[in-house]
Amino acid sequence: MKRTAVAVSAVVLLLPLSACGGDAEAGGGSTVTVTVGYQSKTINTVTAGTLLRSLGYFEKQLNSLGDGRTYKVAWQDYATGAPITAQMTAGKIDIGSMGDFPLLINAARGRQLGRPTHLVSVTGYNLRGGLNTIVTAPDSGLTSLKDLKGKKVSTSVGSAADGTLVRALQRAGIDPDKGIEKLNQQPAVGASALAAGSADALSQFVAWPGLLAQQGKAKALYDGAQLNLPTFHGVTAREDFAKERPTVLEAFLKAQAQATDYLNDRPVTAAEKVAEATGLPAEVVYLYNGAHGIATFDPALKPPLVSALKQDVTILRSAKLTGDVDVDSFVDDQYVKKALGTTYAERLAATPPAAASEVWPKGAGQTRTFKSPGELLTYVSAHHDTIRAAYVPDATTGTLWFADKAVWVADGGKLLPFVAPATARAYVDGHGGAGVVTYAEALERAS
Repeated sequence: MKRTAVAVSAVVLLLPLSACGGDAEAGGGSTVTVTVGYQSKTINTVTAGTLLRSLGYFEKQLNSLGDGRTYKVAWQDYATGAPITAQMTAGKIDIGSMGDFPLLINAARGRQLGRPTHLVSVTGYNLRGGLNTIVTAPDSGLTSLKDLKGKKVSTSVGSAADGTLVRALQRAGIDPDKGIEKLNQQPAVGASALAAGSADALSQFVAWPGLLAQQGKAKALYDGAQLNLPTFHGVTAREDFAKERPTVLEAFLKAQAQATDYLNDRPVTAAEKVAEATGLPAEVVYLYNGAHGIATFDPALKPPLVSALKQDVTILRSAKLTGDVDVDSFVDDQYVKKALGTTYAERLAATPPAAASEVWPKGAGQTRTFKSPGELLTYVSAHHDTIRAAYVPDATTGTLWFADKAVWVADGGKLLPFVAPATARAYVDGHGGAGVVTYAEALERAS
């Protein structure tokens, strides 16, 4: 997300460090305020932010500590990770959540400014990179990454979505610095630029691509999962706070695990709660956070995610956003291991659920799962007026997408969905007799 100027951070360091993780005398006891920075609309951080706050699990864990203190939680909501990092390095936020690239900037700024931080858990992840997507306007004639050469592309420099854009352009043979005109914009500004025609494409993180597609304001050009590199969001804590109040951090991580279990056990209810708190459509929240959604939620610091973080350093360094980052010293799993106890090994070994097609009927508290996209289409064609949302996994990457926004291919008796036109075309080119069909044609074939 947006790069935070070192000069600004250095000035903020001079501000008073009251409130965060500190005691305030209150009668005969003491009150401790814990400040948590989160991104309410970056919905694969909800187990450490929006959903966790809604459920009140952290407050309950703090109240059960029984150490004679009164705890208060100050929740601070931001649009990106950069301001959370600025506040953490100023000692004003104790615990924060953000994406993988901003986490590395968080690590670098913390070391640089003498207030180190550590990655202590994961929120949501996708092992192939499907959390980031490049989209274009609905009426755009762009159909592949190569079409972006010389075009204006909006993204948030230093974000995971920017990393996806850089890597995707490199694979397409386009210089990410000189081959496009990059617009460094906040997600909402980029969405407006796309709508106004002042940007030809937008590369952003969850939930913007799905939201714009669902609203009919954009269509997918590139599925980040084509990179086959993990992307994730995680929780970072100030080192001094963690050392001073380890039981508080452990209480947070226990609460995060509870929120994770809640989301996994009640995905529709969780999506509705997050939608109510953020104003996002529940159908979009479920696309990412559902039972077979793009994001998998698990607090364990899995080796593939740590390995991906090390690879991300190169991208940030080449963009001059950071120098070298010692990822091994940044990652600290001692607190989450202690918080989760014997369940940590089980969570560490857990794998994402298999891709599946789902229908969310109107008024239903759970979705219906189908063995194939074709079976889903058959059901939708027979129950069209009672469908709230229908989701299908990309036939190549497994990335979930809205069925009516997918690119459909008919191959004999099979109907296959794809997030982006280029992957659909690649399939057609490799399978004689296959061809792209409209969603209406796919429904008719399945009926």
